[in-house]
Amino acid sequence: MDYEALFGQAVDTLHAERRYRVFTELARNCGSFPVADNFSGIGPEKITIWCSNDYLGMGQHPAVLAALKQAADQFGAGAGGTRNISGNSHAVVELEAELAALHGKEAALVFMSGYIANQTSLATLARLLPDCIILSDADNHNSMIEGIRQAGCEKKIFRHNDVAHLEELLQAQPAGRPKLVAFESVYSMDGDIAPIHAICDLADKYGAMTYLDEVHAVGLYGDHGGGIADRDQAMHRLHIIQGTLGKAFGVVGGYIAGPKIMVDAVRSYAPAFIFSTAMPPAIAAAATASVRHLRSSQAERTRHQERAATLRRMLLNAGLPVLVNQSHIVPVMVGDAGLCKAASDMLLADHGIYIQPINFPTVPRGTERLRITPSPFHTDAMMQALTRALLDVWQRLGLRREAA
Repeated sequence: MDYEALFGQAVDTLHAERRYRVFTELARNCGSFPVADNFSGIGPEKITIWCSNDYLGMGQHPAVLAALKQAADQFGAGAGGTRNISGNSHAVVELEAELAALHGKEAALVFMSGYIANQTSLATLARLLPDCIILSDADNHNSMIEGIRQAGCEKKIFRHNDVAHLEELLQAQPAGRPKLVAFESVYSMDGDIAPIHAICDLADKYGAMTYLDEVHAVGLYGDHGGGIADRDQAMHRLHIIQGTLGKAFGVVGGYIAGPKIMVDAVRSYAPAFIFSTAMPPAIAAAATASVRHLRSSQAERTRHQERAATLRRMLLNAGLPVLVNQSHIVPVMVGDAGLCKAASDMLLADHGIYIQPINFPTVPRGTERLRITPSPFHTDAMMQALTRALLDVWQRLGLRREAA
């Protein structure tokens, strides 16, 4: 058996479908974001990043860096073990208290990534509920889908943000059956926003538990950066809120927040938590500093929303096919995997602009796009250069000018 040939065939399939992912080697220099050094060998040495999930540039904030350095000097580099075996550092416990306060919950639990937080929390919670059924939004992230799959219980998929369909599915279930409704606040590819109160109304009506992924909203929305549920004054209505430390907070890691007993159940039963080395104290300290800063400062959020609105307006005025939404995400639609990759390559090589192509399976076939995420540090001049570059690429590739 030629095992290498079999794996080669799998990779060749991705190449043939123009879906093979190419990683661009970059160096983000502290203090110069969104400008970065380009080590890919394609395009200029200095490029502008337009697709970072460090939405607010908190990865270079002085308070975050100071906390990271101080904790590293004090506690060292690693955690020393799992949370159960010597890894339960004071810094991680402080971070969990800060996250619980951010969301107005009794407790929080930190994981090494948002993906793991979703995957293991959803699977564990559902397994602990006898005869549980999960009702999942059709556009939920892969981490949620995998967690639901690993739960091994019955699931129903409701049409994206369709509360009428969700009610139809809830109504069909016995009143006493445990039900878990899993959905996101900001959907990362289209940038649309869930009707949180309407979903919570149905959960209350039919006795369902709610699980909300706020990964692309924490730090960015609300009076204290608690996400869309914070903005909409809905945090108290949700059982579990899941978030990340690797996007707006600019560090790394994921977490859940909720009632103490539910969080304790995940802590006690989730394999990916129990058997994983804990978050290093220095990372936890940096994340705590970021969360604390954004709980009290609106400046970053205000500037971020203004920048996103300005860029969206600029691209629309130029006649580019922007998928309009109410969030900070600015998708420019291409609709073809090969053309999307070609557009990304041309932007980097000819204009020094880095935007990673988004192709299947991240988005459905035929909806391939460039997903642009302006930050508070993108200037008007950068936006004008991006607009000119996109118009040049669109003309050279003969791309359509209307969003599908």
